[in-house]
Amino acid sequence: MTNLPEQKLDVLLARHAAVEAELSQQLSGDAFVKLSREFAEIDPVVGKIKAYREVAAELADLEALIADPSTDSAMREMADEERRALLDKRERMVEELRVALLPKDAMDERNVILEIRAGTGGDEASLFAGDLFRMYERYAARQGWTTEIMSINEGTKGGFKEVVAEIRGRGPFARLKFESGVHRVQRVPDTEAQGRVHTSAATVAVLPEVEDVDIEIKPDDLKIDTMRSQGAGGQHVNKTESAIRITHVPSGIVVMVQEERSQHKNRAKAMAMLRAKLYDAEKTKRDTERAAARKDQVGSGDRSERIRTYNFPQGRVTDHRINLTLYNLPKVMEGEALGEIIDALITHHQAELLAAEAS
Repeated sequence: MTNLPEQKLDVLLARHAAVEAELSQQLSGDAFVKLSREFAEIDPVVGKIKAYREVAAELADLEALIADPSTDSAMREMADEERRALLDKRERMVEELRVALLPKDAMDERNVILEIRAGTGGDEASLFAGDLFRMYERYAARQGWTTEIMSINEGTKGGFKEVVAEIRGRGPFARLKFESGVHRVQRVPDTEAQGRVHTSAATVAVLPEVEDVDIEIKPDDLKIDTMRSQGAGGQHVNKTESAIRITHVPSGIVVMVQEERSQHKNRAKAMAMLRAKLYDAEKTKRDTERAAARKDQVGSGDRSERIRTYNFPQGRVTDHRINLTLYNLPKVMEGEALGEIIDALITHHQAELLAAEAS
């Protein structure tokens, strides 16, 4: 017995065929986008279902051959050996299917808006925020993703008081969504003459990029201001009003972008940030409402929660949510070993979901 929901597998196969047929018809833009996303989500699962059922059919044939009295002993021995190998293969496929059938986050394939803000610790916190940004930038490059700064506020001695960037590629939100929270650093600052270890912090927010079809923003709810760019940027700074600040009046959310020379480009980036923040605010509200029923905090995205400590004197990184400690801090900061932490978080989250389904 595999304990797989065979009826659910049948429904997915039927839906896959229906969506594939619908996509071959003339559709409106929004309908095509919606169906394409659904197809992209269920197509890999359907591939696993078909492979699993092919193995199940092979097993049934082998078992019939073994049970047939007319099968000679040599053939029966060969069939039994192949049967044992297929049983092992089926067991692995069942586990993969169980994970594949877990409820998906609709935003997993989306691009990401990454916000990093220096917290307690003054200049050292700004430097740490810069280190975190470079860690994610390097990790993104290793995944084949692109990173583009949307908004930046530099620290007085380096690093960032705040940096907002867009990470584009295949499925960045699925990999980065557990990074939201308070990141703490313990190290000796360059400015520390006595060699004492200081503790500083930075807050990370990972928001999925939201499209017009995901959330409605009424034009009347927006207050849009243009202004001259501030800070570094070349001769154009303070000569053209290219910077954009958008206030969403009902929620009080304010976003500002001044990185581009083009007011049009800055406005597009600011609207992308606003959509992401409004979507995140609504999701946070929903999550809070059902927090009492939630045991798994890995996926909560609570940005007041201290999630990870980077201890430089000991070369140690500890993720407090899953009690994972790695002694390869330099490789983590280079983005090389960050994937080990992310993989462990995803595995833990999937295990929690499987346990919840079983209960």
